[in-house]
Amino acid sequence: MDRREFSKTLAAGVATTLAPFGIVRAQAAKLKVGVLLPRSGVQALIGQSCQRGADLAPEVIRQVLGVDVELMNADTESNTDVARTRAERLVQDGANVLVGAFDSGHTAAIAQVAEQRGVPLVINIAAAPQITEQGYKFVFRNFPTAIDLVRNGLALMGDIFRTTNTAPRTAVFMHVNDTFGMAMSKGIGATLPRLNFLPFKVVDTIPYDPAAKDLAIEVSKAKAANPDFLMLVCRLNDAIVLRREMVRQRWHPMGIISPGSPGLYEEQYAKALGKYADYAICNTVWFNPKSEMTRRVSAAFKKRNPKEEIAFHGTNVGYTFDAIMIAADAFKRARSTDPKVLAEAIRQTDIPVANRMSLGGPIKFNPKGQVEGNLSAAIQNLNGLPRVTLPAEYAEAKVVFPSPDFKRA
Repeated sequence: MDRREFSKTLAAGVATTLAPFGIVRAQAAKLKVGVLLPRSGVQALIGQSCQRGADLAPEVIRQVLGVDVELMNADTESNTDVARTRAERLVQDGANVLVGAFDSGHTAAIAQVAEQRGVPLVINIAAAPQITEQGYKFVFRNFPTAIDLVRNGLALMGDIFRTTNTAPRTAVFMHVNDTFGMAMSKGIGATLPRLNFLPFKVVDTIPYDPAAKDLAIEVSKAKAANPDFLMLVCRLNDAIVLRREMVRQRWHPMGIISPGSPGLYEEQYAKALGKYADYAICNTVWFNPKSEMTRRVSAAFKKRNPKEEIAFHGTNVGYTFDAIMIAADAFKRARSTDPKVLAEAIRQTDIPVANRMSLGGPIKFNPKGQVEGNLSAAIQNLNGLPRVTLPAEYAEAKVVFPSPDFKRA
């Protein structure tokens, strides 16, 4: 064997040794993302809103990262058991990564599937803290925990009161009794007593079923406590039912403020309630109205949904898009769909502020798979549209509190 033949043989041996990696890299031309959202059932409108963020993601990501993303969509039907079985099916059908699922209960079930099957899950929206407290290796969340939402939301309440020169003394706290609502309630109970800069105390706490068709008793109880304002953790359908009942009972507190939940800023809330939707405030995670990525996504959103306003889909579109962006960014760096390689690439994520749509610092995961530093904003419905009113550097309008129809009983 001469020198040239030896070199060829050596090269062939090396190629054979590395063949599995070479095959994976050669075949990884596209990332298959299994998107799980509640597009039907009680949470359908919010799930469909999140889906809009998923649908536009491949186009924008191809422009920004040069990565091809194929969506594999599944409807959880607002049901935890369905969420689990649909996650299993997506993995069987070849999804390289899962994204979802808005509801904390659904997401917890999907996280178990992802961990058991060894397929990465990037959570778009779900706040229950325990999801990233299990020691999972394949579960990642770019969304605040309920504790973080509460902390940020209550801090913004203080900002609202200072900005408007008001000092409400009492509040009634109403909340849904699902996984998310109970986590938020626990967070408020642990956090509020330590915040001496807030001028109010909670005089009553009233949990309720998010699927309730009638909240007359709960609203009557809240009204009887005669609070200055209503602190609310809700979903969409129940928020509409509750507000209608407040109008029927002629209960007009200083305002409705959520320390961080969906519902109040949704399009259906505004459409169903008209003028009665205005002035509600939700202190929650949101998209950055002044970022370049928001401009790109907004343009893609308008192209697909010419009759809709992205402002009604702020959290849903922003965080769903960012979740798919995280997966695509990791895929580009890993150049592989091998689940362990992809999970490790997600763990090493470092997406700068300029490349994220949602408010916050760079997207980096801590050892538990949780992103820290997501920011909340005070979103208030004004003239039929949700607008950022605080923090001042992101504000699109001035916060209004109390609401104009405020009057004490």
